[in-house]
Amino acid sequence: MKEISDLRAAVVGTGFIGVVHVETLRRLGVEVVGVCAETPEIAREKALSYPLPPVYESFEQLVNDPRVDVVHIATPNDLHYPQVKQALAAGKHVVCEKPLALDSRQSVELVELAECSGLVHATNFNMRFYPQVHEARQRILAGQLGEIWNIHGSYLQDWLLYPTDWNWRLEPDSGGSLRAVGDIGSHWLDAAQFVLGRDITAVMADLFTAIPVRKKPCNRAETFGAADGATEDVAVLTEDIAHLLLRFEGGPHGAVVISQVSAGRRNSLTFEVDGSGSSLSWCSEQNEELWFGHRDRPNELLVRDPALMHGPLRGSLPGGHTEGFQDASKELYRAVYGAVAAGKPSEGYPTFRDGHRVNVLADAVLRSSREHRWVEVN
Repeated sequence: MKEISDLRAAVVGTGFIGVVHVETLRRLGVEVVGVCAETPEIAREKALSYPLPPVYESFEQLVNDPRVDVVHIATPNDLHYPQVKQALAAGKHVVCEKPLALDSRQSVELVELAECSGLVHATNFNMRFYPQVHEARQRILAGQLGEIWNIHGSYLQDWLLYPTDWNWRLEPDSGGSLRAVGDIGSHWLDAAQFVLGRDITAVMADLFTAIPVRKKPCNRAETFGAADGATEDVAVLTEDIAHLLLRFEGGPHGAVVISQVSAGRRNSLTFEVDGSGSSLSWCSEQNEELWFGHRDRPNELLVRDPALMHGPLRGSLPGGHTEGFQDASKELYRAVYGAVAAGKPSEGYPTFRDGHRVNVLADAVLRSSREHRWVEVN
């Protein structure tokens, strides 16, 4: 059996999240042998401000490199489907950013191809890999909250607050028909189902575009980056805000607000779970804390401390040594690369099937919004 440090990876995409993949893999001890981007020039330009590994001239050169064990796809959403197919065909294990595909017709094909290949496949739902999220799941499944009635929360950001903010995610051809839901809502929907251990069975969606016309820069704009120079007015066809009502298998109900135009909220995923005995809540911007609410005794606040936790994931550092976004990604990749080292897929990380499940939910959200009704999730 190989060790994780024996494995080699390549990353497709050199934007914000592509760089996170590179840095996180290096921290895990995985050699990143190269990267590629839309063009070699874009990747080399990014390498001027960040120490990237060598640049491949093309995606084809990357997937056909015999040194590469695992391919990480961190490109615009419309490229996920063809690039994952090509990587699997080349015999590479694959980690793909969310959403897995533009719709569930594409994602179900990727699930079938991946599962038939015997290769390890993962969807990059790293938000579920904060230790306190695992702790919440452990306590819920152990029955410590009693009968689960309700889960509610939000995923709020402000990086698209102004009409001058622009990114490829705003273009349906690149980002898909759903933007806020597909981009960050996918994380909340995955986390909610993971924490409860139950699938969502029906949705009611209200989608809203707060900024119907934006100024698209004539030059290239990176995620979370400021654009300057000449612009053109472009009609926005995807949602800035989504309000979703949810029903879960076994009875619980839920609600979530998803927004990319909430001033002051940089990256805030929150959920609160209400049970017949107690409740709990968690927020990504205070990710070391897990709150427990009680009726008949004082409320509790569990600050991450491996000595006090019962979940399978307790973090790499002792209590009081704060962990964060990249640490969550590292724990996800640790699980994925453990499976790659063992030579076969395993449990313990979100697979393409988890990615497909959220694509199915996104299709139901879009249909619900258009038809103004509850939609059952098949």
